[in-house]
Amino acid sequence: MKLVFASNNQNKVNEIKAMLPKSIELLSLKDIDCNEDIPETAKTIEGNAILKANYVTEKYNFPCFADDTGLEVEALNGEPGVYSARYAGESKNSDDNMNKLLENLKDKTNRNAQFKTVIALNFNNEQHLFEGIAKGKIISEKKGEKGFGYDPIFVPEGFTSTFAEMEMTEKAKLSHRGIATRKLIEFLNTI
Repeated sequence: MKLVFASNNQNKVNEIKAMLPKSIELLSLKDIDCNEDIPETAKTIEGNAILKANYVTEKYNFPCFADDTGLEVEALNGEPGVYSARYAGESKNSDDNMNKLLENLKDKTNRNAQFKTVIALNFNNEQHLFEGIAKGKIISEKKGEKGFGYDPIFVPEGFTSTFAEMEMTEKAKLSHRGIATRKLIEFLNTI
């Protein structure tokens, strides 16, 4: 089965490809010659995932799934949330985003946060949503070289290492994207 993952983020593509059964051939946007930036104009994480999946299905006629992820920080009323990738501006620079977040949290004692991923799957003229949440806390300095995005400052509940200090397989077992992807795979295995 061929399935498009509506993402240009090679880190995400690799992370999900490593989890999928061999029976599913995962195609990226590059693989289907989709080189445009798909608009992410929704006000919610779910809405952006749906927008991206619908764009690929409507324009390229492929079964497709798309995800959107946000980091929601309690002390900042859920910020950066749906704006996580462009928290510090349209350049979508991870270091700038982390620096802005750490600056906004410098006087806060509540460091509780959660990553939330929603995957929207368009398959056989139906749409299905899968959600994954990873709870944890934001630490005050970056640690680790692996991962991407906010991984160097996020420590999941019950652990002392950041996502950026974990191997991809360990992170996938507990991460928001890993949880949502396992739900997606369970569903795909039923069809």
